[in-house]
Amino acid sequence: MSILLVEDSAIDTYQITNYLNDWGLDFQVVADGKQAWEILQKPDAPNLLLLDWMLPGIDGIELCRRIRTLGADGTYFYIVMLTAKDRKQDLLTAMAAGADDYLAKPIDTSELKARIMVGKRILELQQSLRFAATHDFLTKLLNRAEIVAGLKREIARSHRIGHPASIILADIDHFKKINDSLGHAAGDEALKEVAGRLVSELRPYDLVGRYGGEEFLLVLPNCNLESALHRAEQLRWSVSKNPTLSTLANISITLSMGVTVSNCQPDLSAHELLRQADQALYLAKQNGRNCVQAFSAATRTAATF
Repeated sequence: MSILLVEDSAIDTYQITNYLNDWGLDFQVVADGKQAWEILQKPDAPNLLLLDWMLPGIDGIELCRRIRTLGADGTYFYIVMLTAKDRKQDLLTAMAAGADDYLAKPIDTSELKARIMVGKRILELQQSLRFAATHDFLTKLLNRAEIVAGLKREIARSHRIGHPASIILADIDHFKKINDSLGHAAGDEALKEVAGRLVSELRPYDLVGRYGGEEFLLVLPNCNLESALHRAEQLRWSVSKNPTLSTLANISITLSMGVTVSNCQPDLSAHELLRQADQALYLAKQNGRNCVQAFSAATRTAATF
């Protein structure tokens, strides 16, 4: 959690920042609403606001209304309105504009700390709920809905900027044998180990999700087919080079992988890309497993690599 204090009074700013420093909190300070609005539109913006009502540029009420439009992508900002106004109607006005809490001036130390603690708990809960809604419980990777949504976003971006995006569909070979011979607990450990090895080999902006039971979908922005095949081979080797250390047994795991790229055809949909990757993966299974296959747009078949 980080805090943005938006306050144009030098006296109030001095008092509040002393409190925040004493409590060891991470914070920024700005003196007008316009500057605050610019900061809040940036990535990794502070998510708890101590917001004065009366501000130059954009006042606190209008800033509240604008902030609530930023939450469309799931990001939540917790807003504590600071003001000398203390009528009930003022409180209702602030809440209607989007404030979460209200603190009358002059600021009381214990009340301010209590408001911040409540905001911190709510933000942590919101983050936890969002993670649960977008991630697979077992592997902690993106879930199917979220990785497909990420693929659609990346395809749109790829078309917009003219750079290719590749996808890899990976499947654990003979996964049913692991469950049948060692039990589902061992299968779960294998899934988590594969997920961890995939994540460790990816770039920070690559996406990886659990697409199905033992299938993983990877989205590689700004990556052509040749580079994607090289990456897929690295990933395959990373998973297969050492056995998974289970509490029940050492499990040797291999992956079959199908690869395709968004620039194979113009305006290719996510559904069609997934179909191509699935076809390439199917041929990888047919050709002995533990290998990488690329979809060939020219022949609309998959080529072995």
